[in-house]
Amino acid sequence: MKMTPQQFLDWESKSITLLAMSGAGKTTLANKLPKDKWFHYSADYRIGTKYLGEPILDNIKRQAMDVPFLKKLLLSDSIYIHNNITFDNLAPVSSFLGKLGDPAMDGLSIKEFKRRQVLHHQAEIAALNDVPEFIHKAEDIYGYKHFLNDAGGSVCELDNQQVLNNLAEHTLIIYIKTPKSLEKTIIARAKTDPKPLYYRESFLDEKLAEFMALNNYNDPDLIPPDDFVSWVFPELYKSRLPRYQAIADQYGYTIDAEEMAKVSGEEGFIQLIADAIRKKGNN
Repeated sequence: MKMTPQQFLDWESKSITLLAMSGAGKTTLANKLPKDKWFHYSADYRIGTKYLGEPILDNIKRQAMDVPFLKKLLLSDSIYIHNNITFDNLAPVSSFLGKLGDPAMDGLSIKEFKRRQVLHHQAEIAALNDVPEFIHKAEDIYGYKHFLNDAGGSVCELDNQQVLNNLAEHTLIIYIKTPKSLEKTIIARAKTDPKPLYYRESFLDEKLAEFMALNNYNDPDLIPPDDFVSWVFPELYKSRLPRYQAIADQYGYTIDAEEMAKVSGEEGFIQLIADAIRKKGNN
């Protein structure tokens, strides 16, 4: 969706999609907006509660069945297991994705890891294609005036034109660009606390082969899972930046994360977007 700054300011029911690397400030920004006026849609939350709900529970049950005490209770229907996914706690989604590597260190085989990556890819596409429906629901059922879509960190990896066209048709796409000063912090944090991630298959194959060659591994099952995630994150980060920018250049607008961090509320947020629209129009 493209518009002039004035058209954006006059837009009575604003629908905005935020694109950014994890840690760029999307959640912090959402928390600064009036909760009675802005409906916050999280693609990751939708993935976990709707599209990966059953596979996530199956994974948990599979682990529980390895514990004789829990196995007996599950088989007799004496207990049940459910997720407690919230906007602020997406750990079940993360734990389902898992990490590639040594099974003795809770790693996944390459076959199982790729299977879960495919399921996540499909779920993310479905969750993002639900955005138009939720824009309508947010206003029609709940009475929210504006809509904010947190598209998740891996949206630039989907290589799905239909998703981008859908988002661009129904929302104003804003890319929060990470400045160099923040890049080091994000990378350092990710290396210190490595978390499961989604990778394009071609990227994964290339970087896994490179990592194994550098460290003399001849079998992915020998890799300490955290070692690979820590090593590959800077490579993933570097590969995602031009992908985000290409989406913004074609479909939306770019805002600097440092400028976004200075926003104290709704008025500043709206003005910052209007300025980004004006800036792009003058380029």
